[in-house]
Amino acid sequence: MPPTPPRRILAIWCARLSVDRWRLAHGLDLGEGADAEPTALITETAHGPRIDAVNHAGRAAGAQPGTMLADARTICPQIRVAPSDPAGDLDFLEKLALWVQRWGPWSTLDPPDGVLVDITAAAHLFGGETRLLTDVEAAFARRKLAVRTAIAPTAGAAWALAHYGPVRAVVGSQDNALQRLADLPVAALRLDQDVLTVLRRLGLKRLGDLANIATGAVDRAEAAARDALQRRFRNRKSPSANPLIRLDQLLGKVPEPLLPVVPQQMPLVQRRLMEPIRHRSLLDRVLADLAADMARELEARGEGARRLELGLWRVDGEVLVRRIELAAATREPGHITRLFTTRLDDIDAGFGIETVRLRTSWAEPLAPAQSDVEEAAERHGTSLSACIDRLTVRLGPGAVRRPVPFASHLPERAQRWQAALDPEPSSQGMLEFQHRPLKLLDRPEKVAVLYASPDGLPQRFRWRGRVHEVVRVEGPERIAPEWWRAKSTVRLRDYYRIEDAGGSRFWIYRHGIVGDGRGGAPDWYLQGLCA
Repeated sequence: MPPTPPRRILAIWCARLSVDRWRLAHGLDLGEGADAEPTALITETAHGPRIDAVNHAGRAAGAQPGTMLADARTICPQIRVAPSDPAGDLDFLEKLALWVQRWGPWSTLDPPDGVLVDITAAAHLFGGETRLLTDVEAAFARRKLAVRTAIAPTAGAAWALAHYGPVRAVVGSQDNALQRLADLPVAALRLDQDVLTVLRRLGLKRLGDLANIATGAVDRAEAAARDALQRRFRNRKSPSANPLIRLDQLLGKVPEPLLPVVPQQMPLVQRRLMEPIRHRSLLDRVLADLAADMARELEARGEGARRLELGLWRVDGEVLVRRIELAAATREPGHITRLFTTRLDDIDAGFGIETVRLRTSWAEPLAPAQSDVEEAAERHGTSLSACIDRLTVRLGPGAVRRPVPFASHLPERAQRWQAALDPEPSSQGMLEFQHRPLKLLDRPEKVAVLYASPDGLPQRFRWRGRVHEVVRVEGPERIAPEWWRAKSTVRLRDYYRIEDAGGSRFWIYRHGIVGDGRGGAPDWYLQGLCA
């Protein structure tokens, strides 16, 4: 049995990922156009805009990531700003993690701006590790992305060298990693900022300083220092909060789990037509064929479609795209065809459509056989999910929702709206004494009330220009404000169920009580209509 080759990890750090993406999105080269002026990418915070990244010109002008924009403007008043896009950066990084698998069998994300590649037993294909690093940096340079790279036996060592080591650093499997990394700062251990502050106060600035304490005792003083350090961080289980765990991971004494990025191919079927089609009946036939093909693809994967995209390529190069999202996973061709048929009424075929493509962009596991409930629903008519899909396509995704209970004792907050088939969240049921009206107004309406005393029962009120004589009253039900969310000046409510002389029933409340110190005389509001 051949010996197992030593593990080799390639670390790629996109040092200016956010700025490079912003520059490429505007079609600029380095230092060209708007990139020649000081520019910062900012994020809005509770204390004002904060700088996440700056370009070369901005850094030269004195702006630094992590500072507030107001502080940077005192140094560089002419600095321009653009919104930061962390979600876009992560999405771009995921695509990079798949692209870099050309240098190794698998890769993993190193957010927010790096990737790690396992190149074990693969470097000889590129002429050695040094030439592999040169090839990596040349490939990224062609994509106009600035990177720093390094290779080491562990992910921690490779990351440390890529961020703080020399250019294109390589630590061999036989090299003394601790000796090679001793001069790097302790920030190379990927620690939280508060941990770095503690180490700095302890006088531990380099990896060598920390390693001398963390490894075997040399004398009594170092043994005492090691014990003190272990006692300080022994309860911290997170690697980023414990420098001893990070150091052991860097030296390969404890394993560091890495989650590989696995590409997922979504089902796609298409038809390249010999003759461009311009008539709707032919397009419907092609759509039905594609839906049948898609159903077979999904059945082979044991999945159902939740979101589908239909692309139509016209002869003149125009591409028309229609998307639908389903309430539940399905792979029924007839249902998919019916939903898209409604969305094709406004299609302009122009000189003809030559290619039709159907793609599932979101799929979920779906059992091969339908359940008895679904079969019964199909025998007696349209299933609930199919009915909701049709309503959603006709009315829009925001028009088909249902109310669900929400944990709040305020009537206007006691329910929320969610997608029709989403599971109902757990909540406390209504208590027996909580009688709620049949209809709640969208917002309470102020009414003028005549009462015997400021804190007494209502006798007459005017609502929407009409005077109502109160003949029966039930209440009050007192509802206090949500003190953990509302301001301390918000007043409580006393709710009454009343009936007027005409037999109409209302739900009104008095906002505040006399002498509560939170305003003047209480106001009255009508919030609901009872049966």
